[in-house]
Amino acid sequence: MTPITLTVLIFAMMLGLMALRTPISVAMFAAGAIGYVLQAGWMPLASFLNTQAFARFASYDLSVIPLFILMGNFATQGGISKALFEFAAAVMGRFRGGLAMAAVLASAAFGSICGSSVATAATITSVALPEMRRHGYSGRLSTGTLAAGGTLGILIPPSVPLVIYAILTEQNIAKLFAAAMVPGIIAMLGYMVAIAIYVRLVPGQAPEHDEAPAITLRSLAGIAPIAIVFLIVFGGIYGGKFTPTEGAAVGSAATFIAALMKREINWSKFKQCFYATAESSAMIFMIFIGADLMNSALALTQVPTQLASVVHGWGLPPLMVVSAMLLFYVVLGAVMDELSMILLTIPIFFPMIMGLDLGMTKELTAIWFGIMVLMTVGFGMLAPPVGLNVYVVNSMARDVPIGESYRGVMPFLISDTLRTVLLLLFPPISLWLVKYVG
Repeated sequence: MTPITLTVLIFAMMLGLMALRTPISVAMFAAGAIGYVLQAGWMPLASFLNTQAFARFASYDLSVIPLFILMGNFATQGGISKALFEFAAAVMGRFRGGLAMAAVLASAAFGSICGSSVATAATITSVALPEMRRHGYSGRLSTGTLAAGGTLGILIPPSVPLVIYAILTEQNIAKLFAAAMVPGIIAMLGYMVAIAIYVRLVPGQAPEHDEAPAITLRSLAGIAPIAIVFLIVFGGIYGGKFTPTEGAAVGSAATFIAALMKREINWSKFKQCFYATAESSAMIFMIFIGADLMNSALALTQVPTQLASVVHGWGLPPLMVVSAMLLFYVVLGAVMDELSMILLTIPIFFPMIMGLDLGMTKELTAIWFGIMVLMTVGFGMLAPPVGLNVYVVNSMARDVPIGESYRGVMPFLISDTLRTVLLLLFPPISLWLVKYVG
């Protein structure tokens, strides 16, 4: 069996198992194990598994993942999202489509202490959707806005996918967070502009005038916990007081204290935060093992190395190569979640990117490519036929057909496309904050 045939077989097995609704970690593990055995035999596979799990999970850097997830769970269970939306509605309610814009603003603020796209979408939806429907917003605009707003949970730091990218590529997490800040803000503003244009071009999607509640001391006090936690975590990281891992631990403790002060968390919710964190972390770490085994099987075929040589031999412009990779992520997003995509593809694509002359240092190239991948992964959370965020939000709006929700995300996908092209052509937009990080 030729290396190319074996590579195709490995991917076909993985996709076939996924089509049978096998968990992605199991699908990658099974396909990788069979590919490994066909090339090296059972004993080398057993030896690999004997050492790889410990080698992977003994990494101190990995502890940042469950800590940021725990911080997000404390924020979710602590009732912080309701105060955020109320304040955002007071700020944006005077504009046409203001409640939809408020949902985007609340999603961005909640994402700054969450790090998960799906968790942000589900949490803000539970608060904002009833209010948007009560004020006369269509199901299409409501669900589309909330699904798109959820992607800000991974675009605005802290971002679990970005942490995983940093670990895989051995990059500085603090610098990657700094690089993601401006694109995340651009994404938020782009979504608000998309809403403003959409409600004017398509009548009947939003009321002509929204009731704008006044900004009060109570509403300001409601967002204080978010601001304090954000300043503690990122001020400490960029002020050199602690590492990102220590910052995640401090952030988890600070978010828990904020939840206690709001009197929204009880013993049952406290336990649920740890259960949910354990489940999410176990899922991520299982995907790590599956992706490691599959990437090792692919490495044995030497096809990734040959592919890199072939691509370099074509002499294509570097931006064209990067664009092709990003388009591949869009296609892959139709069948895989963001973590699986990053874990499976980065070991293959990253060496190819490092071999391109993009007019930047190797470190800046690695950081910029990570941001581009994050942008494209966010696109996959919305784009049909899967669009995980769309499914999550639509499941909470049972009276809205799934087709309407997909129509609702189209203006935001246009915004995503324009933003991705902008960041692709002008890398300094993503990188200008990095120079201030030591």
